[in-house]
Amino acid sequence: MVKENKKAFKSEGELFRSALREEWFKLHPEIRKRFDKKLSRGNAVKYCGVMDEIYCSFWGKILGYLSKIFIKGALIPYTAFNVPVDVEVYSQENCRYIIKNRIYNLPGREPQLFNSRTQECDKGEVLEYVGFGIGMKMLIFEKNSNLHFKSNGYFWDVGLFRIPIPNILSPGVIYLMHINEGENKFRIRIDINHKIFGKMFVQEGVFYEKRSP
Repeated sequence: MVKENKKAFKSEGELFRSALREEWFKLHPEIRKRFDKKLSRGNAVKYCGVMDEIYCSFWGKILGYLSKIFIKGALIPYTAFNVPVDVEVYSQENCRYIIKNRIYNLPGREPQLFNSRTQECDKGEVLEYVGFGIGMKMLIFEKNSNLHFKSNGYFWDVGLFRIPIPNILSPGVIYLMHINEGENKFRIRIDINHKIFGKMFVQEGVFYEKRSP
């Protein structure tokens, strides 16, 4: 399948609004405000938080260690609690990607860095790349005024072509919830479940935007 060439966005809000259409206006005003901030390399939006729990199953550990070869940091092969996490989101001039860097400060281990880039896809979907040309289609939707994401298939970009990755070879279906809990406070919950191996990964915690004094 030939890859599509989509337009550039100046904020995550522009990207999500393109996918959500009228559902964008059903989101909590704090969520819309949070994602409508203009992004640039010198004007990144930064968040800090604590993952109350990072869970990884036995099969998740195996896949997590294997994934380090190609997509370092995307699948954390550990179970830990109260993990500080720093997030930086930015874009660049005339760039069609939104770039997100995450640093997981796991106790007793070196910080785990995971970066990804997101771009527009078809109606109601965005593409998220996690490294080495590997990515996923993400469905975005509103539920109870909050923002939800669900993976809708994985792929591998090779040159001008996109090769689908069979679900059996993927980590499983990703479900992410962005739940507003007040001004400058939101909860993130990520579940990854495999059709055969069951629950593989879970992450949940509360985040805040880092604001200049």
